[in-house]
Amino acid sequence: MRVNIMSIEELYDRTYIKELFDRVSVLGDKKDFHAQVQLFTENAVSESYAGGKQILKLEGRTEMEKGFKIFLSKIETVYHFNGQQIVDLDGDAAHGTCYCLITLIGNDGGQKTRTTIGAIYKDDYVRENSQWLIAKRRGIFDWQEKHNV
Repeated sequence: MRVNIMSIEELYDRTYIKELFDRVSVLGDKKDFHAQVQLFTENAVSESYAGGKQILKLEGRTEMEKGFKIFLSKIETVYHFNGQQIVDLDGDAAHGTCYCLITLIGNDGGQKTRTTIGAIYKDDYVRENSQWLIAKRRGIFDWQEKHNV
């Protein structure tokens, strides 16, 4: 078995990218979309898929901020629980996959509902001005359950 010893720089980059991923989730949970999109590159792309089909594609911070706000406008509470993450580094670029459990609390026709989504995020990261940002995000909503609460 080969042991791969990481450099301090690689450990730093992996930690920074994990924090970036979590910070994007926390800002989404707070519905602070303006701050959230600042963690993406200026011309970033965000794509969402459900049932194997693309359901949303947003390009650039302005469009992403507006789209995220509309998407969550009828949701009262959002929680992202981020799980395992794998990141492949390549200089000032990186690619990562992270599993996430998303809980949405909303109101459907006067009935409070809880939707749970199993999501897989596939991100492309770039380092710009010594800071890691998301250049492209593909959110794959693998499954979901909706219940009245």
